Amino acid sequence: MSSPARIRVGVVGASVRSWAAAAHLPALAHLDDFEVTAVATTRAASAERAAAAFGARHAFTSATELANHPQVDLVVVSVRAPGHADAIRPALKAGKHVLSEWPLGVDLTEATELAAEAEAAGMVHAVGLQAFHSPSARFVRDLLAGGRVGRVDAVSLVAAGDPLGGSRIPQGLVWGADAAAGNTVLTIMAGHALAAVEYVTGEFVDLAAQVTHRDDEVAVIETGERIRNTAPSQVALIGRLAGGALGAVTIQGGSGPGPDSFTLRIAGTDGTLTITPDDPGHYPGWATWRVRATGADGTVTDLPLPDRYRTLPPGVPAGPAANVAAGYQEIARAIAEGRPARPSFTTAVRYHRLLAAAAESSRTGARQPVA
Repeated sequence: MSSPARIRVGVVGASVRSWAAAAHLPALAHLDDFEVTAVATTRAASAERAAAAFGARHAFTSATELANHPQVDLVVVSVRAPGHADAIRPALKAGKHVLSEWPLGVDLTEATELAAEAEAAGMVHAVGLQAFHSPSARFVRDLLAGGRVGRVDAVSLVAAGDPLGGSRIPQGLVWGADAAAGNTVLTIMAGHALAAVEYVTGEFVDLAAQVTHRDDEVAVIETGERIRNTAPSQVALIGRLAGGALGAVTIQGGSGPGPDSFTLRIAGTDGTLTITPDDPGHYPGWATWRVRATGADGTVTDLPLPDRYRTLPPGVPAGPAANVAAGYQEIARAIAEGRPARPSFTTAVRYHRLLAAAAESSRTGARQPVA
């Protein structure tokens, strides 16, 4: 497929109150390499409203129709996880590049199948793990590679998982009370958190985990109705990283409207980095990080993000849209250079595998190797 001057984007799941509207479309609006040409939702009226709101020429009620349209080069899949495969496969069949939100599939099996199909199609495929495009994460990774704390010996992340995992749930997330839907504190929050930790410090080679289920029923916040719940509540895992350091990740589920902070601590032979968000209401993959270094002599230094890590054009909103926009920049480079994007569907399979290992470890009580 020849590449046009601008990459023409079709967004599946682009209703005016959606993750796509909050992050993807504001990001695309400020990127000269892209043009939103089509949107799709489940109803004609909402599709037309979205097209009008976001300046798209075409509105569809079918992901297949959108993928087959000649004015779409890149299909963005921003629907609930159980609908990812049904939107991704028509796009690959039509010879279109694909960006899928995380998680790639509802489980490891489906994600592995989708990654294999994407590789066979020969198109650029990417997954929305925002930490891979975080300027703050790149900065901290470079600090570690440059020996700022010496040999890394221990890494720990404690992060809030709200609004998932608590005893109450918003009406809009009721569908995620079924663990099979793939929208849980384990699949969503722990998946993103593991991506952030591994991007900065290296990969887990084994892990042990506890995944707890506290509430067989949860209350719908808006109505008080009690509904059946099979989703996990809390996640804690520990394991060895490739360089020999001990890694620990704890995701605390809750009923708040969003996270209230996180702390990432990286301890080495020559000092420690302590990382918290500039804005407590953001998850690790979205946030601008506040980095504080403590030297071996106890000296404490704040390390602001250098300007060279800021690559976005003016106008991109802070928050979720910023790192999503950086992800689109990576996709544009991958298409232009004829190479895989990072993170790709293949990358996503790794994180599905990590989560499957965590679930298995919790079930059996045994430490699990991670290929």
